[in-house]
Amino acid sequence: MDLLDAHLIPAVDGVAFGLLLFVVAAGLSLAFGTAGVLNLSHGTLYAIGAYTGAELSDGTWGGLALGLAAGTAAACVAGAGLSVATAPLARRGHLAQALLTFGLALIGGDLLIQLFGADELPVRVPEALDSSVMLLGHRYPAYRLCFIVMAVLLAAFGTWVLTRTRMGAAVRAAADDPQMLAATGRNPRAVHTGVLAAAGALAGAAGVLGAPIIGPGPGTSENVLMLSLVVVVLGGLRSLWATFFAAVAVGEVQTLGVSLVPDLAPYLLFAAMAAVLVLRSRFAEPATAHGPEGPAPDPVARLRGHLAGRLRRRPRGTPGTTEAAEASGTAEAPGTAGASGADRAAGTAGTDRAGAAPRGYGNRVPKWIGRLPGGTAWRQAAPLLVLLVVLISLPALLDAYSISLAGSALALGLLAVSVTILTGYAGLPTLGQTAPFAVGAYATANLADAGWTVGPVQIVLSALAAAVFSAVVGPAVIRARGTTVLMITLAIGELTGAVVNQLKSVTGGADGLVGFPATRALWGGEGMLEESELYNYALVVAVVAVSVTLLVLRSPAGKLLTGTRGAEARMRASGHPVGRYLLVAHICAGALAGVGGSLMVTVQQYLSPADVGFEIAAFALLAVVIGGTTSVIGALLGAGLIVATRDWVAGSWPGHGPLLLGVLFVATVYVLPRGLAGLRGGNDGGNGRSSGAPVPEDRPPSAPAPNPAGKVSP
Repeated sequence: MDLLDAHLIPAVDGVAFGLLLFVVAAGLSLAFGTAGVLNLSHGTLYAIGAYTGAELSDGTWGGLALGLAAGTAAACVAGAGLSVATAPLARRGHLAQALLTFGLALIGGDLLIQLFGADELPVRVPEALDSSVMLLGHRYPAYRLCFIVMAVLLAAFGTWVLTRTRMGAAVRAAADDPQMLAATGRNPRAVHTGVLAAAGALAGAAGVLGAPIIGPGPGTSENVLMLSLVVVVLGGLRSLWATFFAAVAVGEVQTLGVSLVPDLAPYLLFAAMAAVLVLRSRFAEPATAHGPEGPAPDPVARLRGHLAGRLRRRPRGTPGTTEAAEASGTAEAPGTAGASGADRAAGTAGTDRAGAAPRGYGNRVPKWIGRLPGGTAWRQAAPLLVLLVVLISLPALLDAYSISLAGSALALGLLAVSVTILTGYAGLPTLGQTAPFAVGAYATANLADAGWTVGPVQIVLSALAAAVFSAVVGPAVIRARGTTVLMITLAIGELTGAVVNQLKSVTGGADGLVGFPATRALWGGEGMLEESELYNYALVVAVVAVSVTLLVLRSPAGKLLTGTRGAEARMRASGHPVGRYLLVAHICAGALAGVGGSLMVTVQQYLSPADVGFEIAAFALLAVVIGGTTSVIGALLGAGLIVATRDWVAGSWPGHGPLLLGVLFVATVYVLPRGLAGLRGGNDGGNGRSSGAPVPEDRPPSAPAPNPAGKVSP
């Protein structure tokens, strides 16, 4: 009884907090589960309602009613607008939706600050609710008890609407079978718009009513979004009551958990989210031995039989034997059933049999270049050489501040290249690559503080630490696909952020790290302090790292990874250890991200949690989309464009950096669906796939790819 008495108020607070999250998460679940929109601006919809309600609140019932009506209507209109904005992306999957809605969230957040100010707004509730009541011998705010009652009634009403009304039937049909819904005379597009408008209205109403609990201010939208994502993942998308109980559990962890286990509370939510996603991806995975033709009793024996027949009719070494098969020791012919599509994708897609230029270049390059020794190699290396010349000349053209920004862009560029490896080559879209990036960054800062200031030593040890981290978390990532990968990696990134904030002895907590010794380029040298020195060091490290990355991606190992992404089922059926390929790719990408983190610390000479947070992860993913999902050069250019927009262009318009970045997000998704590399209509380095090839979305690990050669659909 003493324990119950001591923790009664936090427990009831957890219920109130959880029910607030339920109202918000119900809208997010509705948008994602029914309309199919991964809405990363949902927290902004809550903020719209919260700011509106706080501005109109005057301590009267009329002010509360007016704020509720206005906030709900504003968020409802914003939700309907979101439907219009995402309509052109219906066939492009959830990655494009996530980037678009994140950009809209940045724009909306900047506009809200311009309208209402950057300070947290006070909220006044009616006098009758601005009091306390006795609850088992304890005084408790009357408003929160009233909110608990309203949220329970809303859950019951929402369940009744979805399960017992014609409107709910239409909503369910729009999610399960839109063609059948259209056959009944209803417009699935109108239902889609109505669902997103209703989701926005729920978020807006939650913002107005929940403003006294989670008030409007900086960071409100991101905090609400992250907690809502946790609730949706834990509760699933099929039942409002499951979402209800998941929200209450999250609320209890956020309040009661802090008082009971304060050291573990920051990790519990995202650890639970990651665990649920990993378990779902494992149990939902179908049998991996099935090829595109359906189940086969013994695909390996079948392949061997076909191989034996082909070899009897064809001399060894005939052109067309795929590199992927040779690398694995099974040189099947291109026509071999089951393995052919994968091997063609891994070894020969994008290059003609005579070794000519990758398809899509046409006659854009003079023919005499192709006739030179190594003409194809020159054509592929030309963009890199041009970029290298430009980068080398920057110190002579820019001022000290701009040179420092260029060094930061190189660090972010290496992070973006690591995302390219996972998203474009391995088919694992990630929002958590800042986790190994943070490991490398904090490793370098602590090594410098301990006296290990030699640059190559810092780079190698930071890359090794990030690789070990990626090896540990890799098995949780590589079995999932599509949106599940985004959510798992997001959870890993947020867990890493929680560790950064809690482990103050290593990371400095929220204050970050500063004042450690400067890095020395080589043994016996002096610490680098001048911007030009730091930039040249970063450039050399970036050139070496990118060169090694390109060599690996264009080697037989890289082509095996390409084949894994393009025709995974056939690769599995032909005996390739796909899981091992993906794990190695994840480890190597993590090591590259660790190198980027090390460079960032060296260039900036300080490190804060914001440098390795969710926003940086979104920026890295945007850089990849700007350049083209399989273009290494494009990822570097995209990173440079983001840093220039965030720090250089925004410098001439102070306070509007998020707005400019949001516009960049939106413009990229609409104007460059295949990235900068897609403008030339060719492949990146002869890897067999267009630079702007879309990332597979929600495809089971063994599902046949719709286009084994990896070509971009119209």
